[in-house]
Amino acid sequence: MLTQIKGLHHVTSLASDAQDNNRFFTDLLGQRRVKKTVNFDAPEVYHLYYGDETGSAGTIMTYFPFPHIVPGRRGSGEVSETAFAVPEGSLAFWRDRLEGAGVRGIAPETRFGERRLRFAGPDGDGFALTEVARDPRAPFAGGPVPADRGIHGFRGVTMQLRDGAATVELLKLMGYEETGREGAITRLALRQGNGADIVDIEIRPDMPRAREGAGSVHHVAFAVEDRAAQAEVRQALLGAGAHVTPAIDRDYFWATYFRTPDGVLFEIATHEPGFTRDEDVAHLGEALKLPRQHAHLRDRLEQFLPEIADAA
Repeated sequence: MLTQIKGLHHVTSLASDAQDNNRFFTDLLGQRRVKKTVNFDAPEVYHLYYGDETGSAGTIMTYFPFPHIVPGRRGSGEVSETAFAVPEGSLAFWRDRLEGAGVRGIAPETRFGERRLRFAGPDGDGFALTEVARDPRAPFAGGPVPADRGIHGFRGVTMQLRDGAATVELLKLMGYEETGREGAITRLALRQGNGADIVDIEIRPDMPRAREGAGSVHHVAFAVEDRAAQAEVRQALLGAGAHVTPAIDRDYFWATYFRTPDGVLFEIATHEPGFTRDEDVAHLGEALKLPRQHAHLRDRLEQFLPEIADAA
């Protein structure tokens, strides 16, 4: 069993409109936009990052907003829900806030003894807020949400699968342990994770195969400290039969990718070098930052990409 993985690093999803996406995360959820850059493979599309003050691993929600993208279809073989941790006793505040903004799909529930509030994002994204007592991670204090009600970071993700047995075994290799079962959901957790350390596996053999589109999670990334730890994890995954890419420089972290037996795209991402490598903390997410290979396109991209309001 591996010990290098600390929990989630980031979750990356697809959206249909950059401005709506930015408004939802900064103005409504109170996250900080920590980076405004472009998709490495499609530079005419933004890559937007939201998180805490510095974009700490375990807090980072990222989006590719593709104009005119078709809506995703919920189903099996996908990350169906991303859960954020909020302070204990804050769900009433959040319910009022989400209802006041006209957010759809608001539904309170309890899962494994945790009070949660489920809701939908602008493109039907599956989200939940989970009350967590004594989460040491500091919410972003510079946005519209009071710090004592703010999002600490991720709690975890839910994967909706037809079978799931092989993916459970993969997660156990990655250091996760089964901590409970509740109906069709099996919970796996890291003993000493970064707070973003829960993966729930929901078995839904009745569901059709998910179709990727707006509102879909593209991939989920797991955090390791550095490239040495990443190489150790990669070697263990290769030894277990996974088809893992070499490490790829993503400017703010190094990434390696592979698919689970159920087809969900996983990534192992390093903490280094972080989001302050090209902007100081006070101005994160303000300027358009381009990968080196796309720097020559700046004039064209600045005219083509839609304007996004400054981060809250």
